[in-house]
Amino acid sequence: MTRVGYRRTGRQRRHAMIFSCRRHLAARHGTNLESGGGMPSSEAALGHGGFTSARAHQVAAEACRAVGLDADGARLIRLGENALFRLVRRPVIVRIARSEEYREAALLEVRVARWLAAEGFPAARIVEDVEQAVVVSGHPVTFWHLIEEGDREATYGELGAVLRDLHALPVPRGLDLPPFDALGRSALRIERAVGIPEEDRDFLRRRRVELSRLMAKLDFELPSGPVHGDAHTNNLMVDPQGRVHLIDFETFCRDHGEWDLMVAAHEYDRLGWVSDEQYAAFSGAYGRDLREWPGFETLCAIQEFKMTTWLMQNVRESAETAAEYGRRIASLRDDHAPRNWQPG
Repeated sequence: MTRVGYRRTGRQRRHAMIFSCRRHLAARHGTNLESGGGMPSSEAALGHGGFTSARAHQVAAEACRAVGLDADGARLIRLGENALFRLVRRPVIVRIARSEEYREAALLEVRVARWLAAEGFPAARIVEDVEQAVVVSGHPVTFWHLIEEGDREATYGELGAVLRDLHALPVPRGLDLPPFDALGRSALRIERAVGIPEEDRDFLRRRRVELSRLMAKLDFELPSGPVHGDAHTNNLMVDPQGRVHLIDFETFCRDHGEWDLMVAAHEYDRLGWVSDEQYAAFSGAYGRDLREWPGFETLCAIQEFKMTTWLMQNVRESAETAAEYGRRIASLRDDHAPRNWQPG
């Protein structure tokens, strides 16, 4: 699964991503939540049918019991597309998907992690002595080795270099990678979102159809190969020895490299979340500036749609998240409006 540091605006830097050992709160694609303690008694764990922090705690406890891990005192470090917990008695991160529909994505992450490990590529590693993935009450769950973080965050130059090296890897026979599904999960998010106006839901449905048509007209220039699918500095971690690790493989695919250049280019050009120096380091390390490609405008529209529907999932978690969702959905209705978005 899934953001960090922030740059000139003083935002908090790393989403508590898959393998983080620090507390991390709001990051660029939405607001991540951390619980203050161990597993709660789970009052109304199912909430109103949504994937709540209470529900996630319950599933984490059940999943750990199923594979023989001790979940006592486990801490919720992220609630977003997935829920992430850090165990206390073993350096393991528990990753919980929102529903059964995410099972194939969870299994893909496991396959990709094993391939990258075999290649010696610096990336997150799964725990090999437990079952991967287990399904608990309709939630696929995977288990990952904790990556201890050092005293700095990954740079944009390092992100560009990691993507350059990743895109150069040959995909082995037997590793069946899907094409990039730029809008696939948005349909599920739109239909299952709780707490949004119905007029927003209708607008997002129409917008998704429009973007699908625009995407079909794209003429890519980079070759097809391994693509991370959610490539930003929040999905890199730097350990105490200064080694950079790639994390979060749920959108890993085989497609054109432009998809991996999209996030940094969009955040620089449209959101102002990346400085001139940072973007120059990124594009220089990779060897390409995506903004020069004619399809850049379409990719920006797709990225903003994804960011909005991602955040939409957590509108009930806090007033701040609901307010940010309101800003994003309003600007999606006007292509020319400034994107005064906040990371969380």
